[in-house]
Amino acid sequence: MTDRLSRAFAAIDEANGKDPTLEDGAPAALLYGQRMSQEQIRLFPDASDVLKIAARGQHVERWLLPRSAYPMGKEGYHAWRREQARRHGERIAGIMADAGYRAEDCDRVGVLLRKEGLKRDAEVQALEDVICFVFLRWYFQPFADGRDPAELLGIVEKTARKMSDEGRKRALAEFGLPEPFAAAFRAD
Repeated sequence: MTDRLSRAFAAIDEANGKDPTLEDGAPAALLYGQRMSQEQIRLFPDASDVLKIAARGQHVERWLLPRSAYPMGKEGYHAWRREQARRHGERIAGIMADAGYRAEDCDRVGVLLRKEGLKRDAEVQALEDVICFVFLRWYFQPFADGRDPAELLGIVEKTARKMSDEGRKRALAEFGLPEPFAAAFRAD
């Protein structure tokens, strides 16, 4: 790991270490970032520093803008997500600049975090695949508990649609999803 990358990770971890929400005894955002890095390394071991940093910082300081700050419903949710992506891109670009990365790399991390070019940009798609794998591995089961099966199937279908063909194949092989969830990952 380069010195710049170490500095960027340390700054992200320091920021996320302030998350007041605990999960498994650790700040939730810090744990999420570490899980993102683990999955990124496993799925994309030759990733650029920009992708590595985007994965680690994907939810940097997310708790500072709670979902409750936006209206309920689909429009409010999408507005909250867009603002989070913008804020994350801006914050991570600043961290990268402080760590010594070029302006082009700082701009590029924003593209990844805002998910501009999903399905068209290989790095944006790689980040989305990492996000989906982390969701399936760590957050799907607690998320699924108590949910309506039809609602849950819709969420699984949306997750699968966001993934690359290769990502869906790997997820199907690794997670042993039951039907009808597995069918969403086989769909073209």
